[in-house]
Amino acid sequence: MRNHFDFFVIGGGSAGFNAARVSADLGRTVGIADSGAELGGLCILRGCMPSKTLLYSTDVLHLAQNGRTLGLRIPSAKVDMKALHARKKRIIGEFADYRVKALNSSRYRLFTEAARFLDENTIELASGTRITADRFMIATGSKVSVPDVPGLRDAPAWTSDDVLDLDFVPDSVIVLGGGIVACELSQFLRRIGSRVILIQRSAHILRDHSPEASETLQQAFRDEGIELFTDTKLSRIQRRADTVSVSFEHKGKTVTKRARHLFNALGRSPLTEGLNLEAAGVQHTPQGRIGVNRWQQTNRRHIYAGGDVTGPHDIVHLAVAQGELAARHAFGVKGLRPADPRLLLNVVFTDPALATLGWLDAELTARKQPFISASYPFDDHGKSILMEAKRGYVKITAEPAKGRILGVEVVGRDAGELIHCFSGPIAMNATVFDLLKAPWYHPTLAEIFTYPLEEIADKILQKR
Repeated sequence: MRNHFDFFVIGGGSAGFNAARVSADLGRTVGIADSGAELGGLCILRGCMPSKTLLYSTDVLHLAQNGRTLGLRIPSAKVDMKALHARKKRIIGEFADYRVKALNSSRYRLFTEAARFLDENTIELASGTRITADRFMIATGSKVSVPDVPGLRDAPAWTSDDVLDLDFVPDSVIVLGGGIVACELSQFLRRIGSRVILIQRSAHILRDHSPEASETLQQAFRDEGIELFTDTKLSRIQRRADTVSVSFEHKGKTVTKRARHLFNALGRSPLTEGLNLEAAGVQHTPQGRIGVNRWQQTNRRHIYAGGDVTGPHDIVHLAVAQGELAARHAFGVKGLRPADPRLLLNVVFTDPALATLGWLDAELTARKQPFISASYPFDDHGKSILMEAKRGYVKITAEPAKGRILGVEVVGRDAGELIHCFSGPIAMNATVFDLLKAPWYHPTLAEIFTYPLEEIADKILQKR
């Protein structure tokens, strides 16, 4: 069989698979190399889907355990880790099987082995097979980072893979990090019954979100019994018998905490080792992140890249869009538009959940762009009160002249669902006045948006 392709993809995850799919739809010959122990990509196997499966179960568990606040008498609600683990494996297995069947279809030639560049037009597989292509797509994903903290590389530490595969309740866990993975899985561990100590180096957890959003979640964590330390400097990690100790600076003092297990959630870095990018002349940072233009092209214009290897955000729907865009651009599809930063969605599946869309106040202030904003709390809203979901708020930011919606922030129950009330409107450049023409059913959580919408509309009208 010929070993030359119109389009060759390295990596079969969200960005790579969708680039391959679109290329095949365009009638091109497509090859895919994926060296993972399992096919499917990070999202399906060790990311979004397994984590949200477990988080949903423990959300139900938490509601049952707190049934008294809803007037319910539920004698006992406990996690069955064997059953929870089995359910997760079954669900993820179904998702993965679908992707494996797609990858093994006649639409592509699949090589389940590692690939490395020999030059900008040729790759070599681990078996020694050489392949050439007119265009390439690099979509090899990311790996867990291990920062230079004394003792971290020597102390056995869990990664998110290990936490997602637990079939028992850990006695105690120290979590290093305060990003999305650290926060979601810390709450999961606490709710199944583990003692959890969360240590974050920045002043707030979820530092990419607003301080108000972070502080809301920090208080929720503390109320649930998570021992939380922010604004720290890690100094040493030591393993002693069956415990691990972590020493860090906090408020001018050295603090040492001990637990049975250590969970490294200090972030991820691009997985580009072994690709021999230098041979292809592809530019990248010392950390391995590949630079691309707005069409996902590297400095070698026939070599594209997308997903976690490029960023700027390691988000699945963005990786899918990048892969699709790269394939369409590679074969000259007309009328393409690059990703619109206004439409970047971000969701954190904690309780309360956090979700953002568009430009928020801090970004607009930094850009010196005028704006007007208004917020409303869940503890003064009918549906959230009767649901005992009173923690959090919604905030809308708009242009001060015509009221075009610039951004939305939701902190509270079902934030990841509620934020989509604004996906279409922001994409269509809608104003607060446009949204106030629409009906908002009572009583619903979504109805809370009418309050900041009305406040912004009133402020604009008063200035006219």
